[in-house]
Amino acid sequence: MRSPREIAFRLKQEFANLLLWRFPPSLSTLPPPLKLPPSVEHLQPTVPTAEILRLADETLQHRFPIFGGILETGPDIRWRRDYLHGIETGPSYFRLIPYLDFTRAGDHKYIWELNRHQHLVLLAQAYHFTGRTEYLHEAQIQLTDWLAENPPLRGINWTSALEVAFRALSWVWLDALAGAGLPTDFRRVFLNALYLHGCFLERNLSIYFSPNTHLLGEAVALHTLGALYPAFPRGLHWQSLGHQLLEQQMERQVRDDGSHFEQSTYYHVYAHDMFLWHDLLADTSPKYKSKLQLMEEYLDALRGPAKTIPLIGDDDGGRFFLISGERPASSHENRSRLFPDAGTVVMAAGDIQIVIKAGGFGPGSAGHSHSDALSFVCRRGADWLLVDSGTYTYLDPEWRDRFRGSAAHNTIRIDHHDQATPTGPFGWAGRPDVRIVDWSSTEDRDSLTAECRYSGFTHRRRLLFLKPDALFVLDQVEGPPGEHLVEQFWHAARPDTFQQMAFSHNSEAIETWHSDVFGSKYPAPGRVVAYRGSLAVILAVAISFHAEPGRLVIEESAMQPALALWLRDGTTLRVRF
Repeated sequence: MRSPREIAFRLKQEFANLLLWRFPPSLSTLPPPLKLPPSVEHLQPTVPTAEILRLADETLQHRFPIFGGILETGPDIRWRRDYLHGIETGPSYFRLIPYLDFTRAGDHKYIWELNRHQHLVLLAQAYHFTGRTEYLHEAQIQLTDWLAENPPLRGINWTSALEVAFRALSWVWLDALAGAGLPTDFRRVFLNALYLHGCFLERNLSIYFSPNTHLLGEAVALHTLGALYPAFPRGLHWQSLGHQLLEQQMERQVRDDGSHFEQSTYYHVYAHDMFLWHDLLADTSPKYKSKLQLMEEYLDALRGPAKTIPLIGDDDGGRFFLISGERPASSHENRSRLFPDAGTVVMAAGDIQIVIKAGGFGPGSAGHSHSDALSFVCRRGADWLLVDSGTYTYLDPEWRDRFRGSAAHNTIRIDHHDQATPTGPFGWAGRPDVRIVDWSSTEDRDSLTAECRYSGFTHRRRLLFLKPDALFVLDQVEGPPGEHLVEQFWHAARPDTFQQMAFSHNSEAIETWHSDVFGSKYPAPGRVVAYRGSLAVILAVAISFHAEPGRLVIEESAMQPALALWLRDGTTLRVRF
């Protein structure tokens, strides 16, 4: 149920939108050439110059990097078309566009990604580096065409305020890097459209609709426009409003351990980059800066020796700062850590890293969480051993639920039911109670015990890492009387990973899918241990990182479980939990 305050907010918002649609504003004077502040002017590209020029040349041919692939549009770009599925919507008033209906609008994510215009930043960079006018000429042609095909507040590219924000930020970079080379008449049209984007954002902030990274992106863009274009009629107000919102959201969305409340590693990166950009432009508070530092420490712990982020929760494929390449990494200390607010545990030694999701779902509807409680991923150096399946899609209901379900993660599923019940593409009902029971870390070993309780069942997982040689995993499942099916799923980066694993019960190969990048999927190796019978039951797995494992046996009772792992070299590892 919406509160009277929210209803009043939304009514005022819709009335303001109608006025903006019927009477779009026009700048009376042309702002001077954009001058970036020193904190931003000296930023270095995160992609090598040669790669930028290569991608810019691809863009000249209308070949655009989208979700890890290349979209070829041909000579004429259909800005409202889902090229993957061949569906296109018209230029109706934006509230009349059924952008969430795949059968009528296609996959809006593919449409929006192109319309973020991050490829125009490539053209601007290429022009800035080389002075070659064909890059700037192409950007001008595309913008002229876009403005004609996407009039104010009409069409699918106005249906999300966050997408308007991303497009506005791309235009700011274009103006900063190449605006001096644009013809005066065109720059007037261009900046008038940019001002309109700011007016739209001011009226459509996701205060109630999606007060997470949507609100962050909108506030960042609004503040950026106000800070860099103070001559805009609403510029100073935008600067103040955007700054106020970001200070508030840093306190609300970032927890005391530095983790973002969405419970998604990708969205943590997303949020961090937005907060970081604002910190470069604004005079942020000491508390803001402190939490930003904690966010960076969380990222540093997650990325491990390979300096890449493991997948936990949703990854929608977009980027804030860059559209290609990885962010350069600084020095990293690979050590074990607990982040209690997120329920994230990192076990690390040498080149081995294990990241465990021992926390619950995200806030509200938990739209970007997966049913992955007590799941973990691990790697040796840059080589992944056990992985998260990824995200793949937001729109296709079958594949959406398949990729975010418990069976797509290295955890337990009971009686074919996920740990929570999906409610549409961005929601969960009946979420489990997840808690860390015990955690300890020494030079020689890390030990974690955590529980996930739902639907009358309790899944207790114990992990013991004997540094740096082996990881022991013991799952104990309790529940109501009667016969139950307990499945323990494992997802590997490649088949030979399973040669390093030993199981206490029989395991079988299964067909699984993996998605490294949003929008793409491929078959991947998986195994399942299935037990059918009464509860309680104990299932155990051991991973040997440096010697070939043989047989794994549960030696003690359920009250005092102990495991013995025989290695092929004739030695035995015994552990007691």
